[in-house]
Amino acid sequence: MASAYSSIELAVPPEVVWQLVGGFGSLPDWNPSVTDSTLAEGGRTRRLPLPDGSAILERLLTFDEDQRRYTYTIVRASFPVTDYRSTLRVSNREGSKGSRVEWSGEFTPKGVSDQEASRIFQELYDGGLKALASHFSK
Repeated sequence: MASAYSSIELAVPPEVVWQLVGGFGSLPDWNPSVTDSTLAEGGRTRRLPLPDGSAILERLLTFDEDQRRYTYTIVRASFPVTDYRSTLRVSNREGSKGSRVEWSGEFTPKGVSDQEASRIFQELYDGGLKALASHFSK
């Protein structure tokens, strides 16, 4: 099993960050690489269209408002992985009023090396969190 992990610290209270990122359909609100997110099944699935006309379909597995985190899986996508499971979490930054945002995932590579699969998601997580930081620096 391969994995990827990214985190960022923000000088913004965690409840403010969570209000932006905590909705399962909120990726387009802060991540410019995601242009649309359509929720279905009562908010338990999201469809993320891609420029080539295909789409990523993800399913929400757990949602914890108090802990400010959710975990989801990929149901259908063109990524070279299976058994994908990812968590987005916002927590208090120790010793400050700021926050720490963590995005992590585990998956089984399919047709590529562990390193290549990890690189794909590492770039996605890093880019998303960099965009989140830019959102709050405006």
